[in-house]
Amino acid sequence: MLIRLLSAALAAGFLAAVVATGLELALTSPLIIAAERFETHAAVEASAAETSRPLLHRAHAHEGGHEAGEAHAAPEWQPGEGVPRMLFTGLATLVGGIGYALLLGAVMLACGREPTPERGLAFAVAGFLAVALAPALGLPPELPGSEAAPLATRQAWWVMTATATAMGLYLIAIRRVPITILGGLVLIVAPHLAGAPEVAVGKSELPAGLAAQFAARSLAIGFVFWAVIGLAFGRAWRTFAPKPAVAARA
Repeated sequence: MLIRLLSAALAAGFLAAVVATGLELALTSPLIIAAERFETHAAVEASAAETSRPLLHRAHAHEGGHEAGEAHAAPEWQPGEGVPRMLFTGLATLVGGIGYALLLGAVMLACGREPTPERGLAFAVAGFLAVALAPALGLPPELPGSEAAPLATRQAWWVMTATATAMGLYLIAIRRVPITILGGLVLIVAPHLAGAPEVAVGKSELPAGLAAQFAARSLAIGFVFWAVIGLAFGRAWRTFAPKPAVAARA
């Protein structure tokens, strides 16, 4: 059973990663590159403005301590342009695809559901709702240079929202009794009533249309990604089924 689960997850994750990576390179990578150009342009303008300030004002700004030095922290590592970025994107998507496929198969088996393409698609849609769509209602996918709350706070809210949504969908779709349906609805709504981490109001150089386009495309790719995982896992589960023993010839 475990070998069959791993084999189906590897096949489904690989196929989903190939499809999603192609869509990412075609639809979202150009938007990320455009956002990075805006971010670089803003940094150059800020540096030029700082250089143009009178020397007396610049000296006074450095007397207050190390705040200015701390503001210019070392940039995070990023893959190089071209092939390195494509390979890194594909590898990250592959790891995520295999992990989600394993989780999807384990959940179906734990719920007592035999994986099939149709059932895998249904569970995959639920996974997309829990992991992608529900958190995106409060924290939509963001481009580089966007104003964002602290990473730890965003991660905590994401985990809370994804977990609550998954449990709510389980109570509604699997248990199917009035009390569990009500409890499921409460779990799904609760994280949004609590509210996503708020972002301090600041000036962003990114056009609002670019950010909205990136969020919409990311969610669309996420839906295709999950759908391929579900369909492929159900198909692979059948493919890797144990072969019946052949009766010995007389």
